[in-house]
Amino acid sequence: MTRIILADDHTVMRAGVAALLAAEPSITIVGEADNGREAVDLVERLAPDVALLDLRMPVLDGVAATAEIVKTTTRVLILTTYDTDTEIERAVEAGAIGYLLKDTTREQLVAAIHAAARGETVLAPRVAEKLVARMRKPAQVPLTAREIDVLNAVADGLSNADIGKRLVIAEATVKTHLLRIFAKLDVSDRTHAVVVALERGLLR
Repeated sequence: MTRIILADDHTVMRAGVAALLAAEPSITIVGEADNGREAVDLVERLAPDVALLDLRMPVLDGVAATAEIVKTTTRVLILTTYDTDTEIERAVEAGAIGYLLKDTTREQLVAAIHAAARGETVLAPRVAEKLVARMRKPAQVPLTAREIDVLNAVADGLSNADIGKRLVIAEATVKTHLLRIFAKLDVSDRTHAVVVALERGLLR
């Protein structure tokens, strides 16, 4: 018997997952939480085999909750709608043993919970593809602090001239920074530069 807790701030979503698992005799839901702090408290009190967490929750988000839960014997399985590179990496780095998307079927979810309880890594196919693709990319060259300033200004919708005024640099210097940013992020225009930077969590 695999004992689990569910944590999701959306009551309907949490109820839906509980209903999916209700007919599964090999899994018992021993607790439910609507924020990350409650999830951590439940784990410490009930010591479940697996904690099934959403990523974005109030009080303590899924990543922060994961970092605390993995200090115990409970395994963390993320179940979320978010599949950006940044979200996936943050969860995995925090110690989550699995990352599933909410379009997962009941059979896949049940199998993933049992696999997580055994200590096996479980990734949704789309998530696995993203991680493999990221590993195959050449090592990323970090942006300098000034390049990030320029990119934040681009994200704010400023023209090159306005960026120069904000940062007190020449417009030609702004263009040079942008060319370097494009090369480092492997993009060809301002819009894609902002999109990639957001995915990597580079912008404030």
